[in-house]
Amino acid sequence: MSDIVVKDSNGTVLADGDSVTTVKDLKVKGTSEMLKRGTLVKNIRLTGRAGEIECNTKKVKGLVLRTEFLKKA
Repeated sequence: MSDIVVKDSNGTVLADGDSVTTVKDLKVKGTSEMLKRGTLVKNIRLTGRAGEIECNTKKVKGLVLRTEFLKKA
């Protein structure tokens, strides 16, 4: 990877394997699922884009989330 720094909504630097929580309710495109505020997402993966991470939740696999809606747990 390159020198891209990925930060959460509070400015905390994120790394592969971190856990994050959502700061607002998020509708998942293409599904009827909703990630509620405070949902814990474990073991994130950085994508190479500064504003996005990849993760899996209990119901949705291969999810890409914007870091502006997350905070480090």
